Amino acid sequence: MDPGLAREVERIGAIVRGGGVVAYPTETFYGLGALARDGDALDRLARAKGRPEGKPLPLVAADAAMVEEVARLEGLARRLAEHFWPGPLTLVLPALPGLPTAVTGGTGTVGIRVPGSEVARALCRAAGGPIVSTSANPSGGPPPAEAGRIDPGLASRIDATLDAGPAPGGLPSTVVAVDGDRLALLREGAVPFSQIEAAARLAPGGPLR
Repeated sequence: MDPGLAREVERIGAIVRGGGVVAYPTETFYGLGALARDGDALDRLARAKGRPEGKPLPLVAADAAMVEEVARLEGLARRLAEHFWPGPLTLVLPALPGLPTAVTGGTGTVGIRVPGSEVARALCRAAGGPIVSTSANPSGGPPPAEAGRIDPGLASRIDATLDAGPAPGGLPSTVVAVDGDRLALLREGAVPFSQIEAAARLAPGGPLR
């Protein structure tokens, strides 16, 4: 990573650690981020975006060890993580105690991935834990692929934007719920579900649905 960008990641990470809400690039579009365990910051993020109450917030983490700070990653889920992470596969996993309801939506589960974006992973490290990854647009609007295209009203309601140039765009992450040895496709995205099923069949003990 360019040294100047690395310094900016550290600066923005410090804002997140301090309870801030920021915009940052993922492997597709720009997202909004706040620490997963900071309920006040999550409330601010939801208000800034105009997000409906009760809808779970997806998370990103720097690596599998950071995922395990908020979720149980074991068995088939761990094997899929080893196969597809870093990358655009969100696993819906059993949440560990203490996560705000804004993240789980009261479901007892959490959607999380280790993203393909080096910048997003570095921001998680700088922030000191998993962060939210919801698109940086007012609820219902199009997701921006560039920092300069973030809605001005939304930008005025957050604390900072990590501008790392254009994001690639494309399909969002595929979202799969994992319950023991069972998979359920919740959203088809960048990773075809057929590939996930194939990887599960190849995994030791893995067999599906």
